[in-house]
Amino acid sequence: MGRSYFILSDGVISRKENTVLFQNSEVRKVIPIEDLDEVFVLAEVSLTSKVLKLMAEKGAVLHLFNRYGFYVGSFYPRETKVSGFLLIKQAEHYLDYEKRLFLAKSFVRGAIENLAYTYGLEAEDYLRKLQSCKSIEEIMSVEGDFRKRCYAELEKITELEFGSRSRRPPQNALNALISFGNSLVYAKVLGEIYFTQLNPTISYLHEPSTKRFSLSLDLAEVFKPILSDGLIIRLLRSGKLNEEHFVSESGMCYLNKEGMRIFLSEFDQLLNETVKHRKLKRKVSHRGLIRLELYKLIKHLVGDEVYQPTIYRSLG
Repeated sequence: MGRSYFILSDGVISRKENTVLFQNSEVRKVIPIEDLDEVFVLAEVSLTSKVLKLMAEKGAVLHLFNRYGFYVGSFYPRETKVSGFLLIKQAEHYLDYEKRLFLAKSFVRGAIENLAYTYGLEAEDYLRKLQSCKSIEEIMSVEGDFRKRCYAELEKITELEFGSRSRRPPQNALNALISFGNSLVYAKVLGEIYFTQLNPTISYLHEPSTKRFSLSLDLAEVFKPILSDGLIIRLLRSGKLNEEHFVSESGMCYLNKEGMRIFLSEFDQLLNETVKHRKLKRKVSHRGLIRLELYKLIKHLVGDEVYQPTIYRSLG
């Protein structure tokens, strides 16, 4: 695996021979293309067609965010790991409603179990309700109800006001952090999907759309409790993020540049942290867990192994 790079300063991204070069009046950073898997851009940058061609040739993904930290989109190179057989299987599991329900329930079970682990909550009632759901709408309702419990717990843990979930725009610090953290997880999962044969537009919990890579939304449900919620709690409890790192204007709240830098640094560190994997009998990074999750989904789709979401409390 290569590395993820985060750009927070305005500047120019160009090609220098067979490397990616970022520069502005203060910084000049050369990134070897062999070391690069994806770039997260959270600033105003200019890109040359030559660097996009180089990234496409090497299979590097580029994620774009606006200055408020809202995800805008991704440069997703032409897929090289294409499988017609797997594409047919993906479509089959979407068109067969029972098969689709199984996967949708599995993603939400992973979300609820991992949220319960992160917040120290009991979730048995919600898991029972989930099993009896007969539609995607019911599944999402169960998840939404449990999420509300988690948001109430987040207020207690952080002693910050949450209110109700507000996305575009987020209206307070907790909503801003949740939106930013979730967007990073979506983008990260999408970047990992690129290195598999999965088609990112065919999804099961979220409705497939012509305007988004919805499979990343599905798989992100399993990892948001740790990589977003858990990280937010860690940053606020440690005091690394405080009210000085937020900007409120025109009914919108968002992280300032220093706040984003802190969050991104900790996010990258968390992706590279390892956990003991009981089944594999070795340590695996959180980033590696995402890749393994995708391979588990592939095995399920082709009929080799029934998909079971990663449950953090069961790993070690």
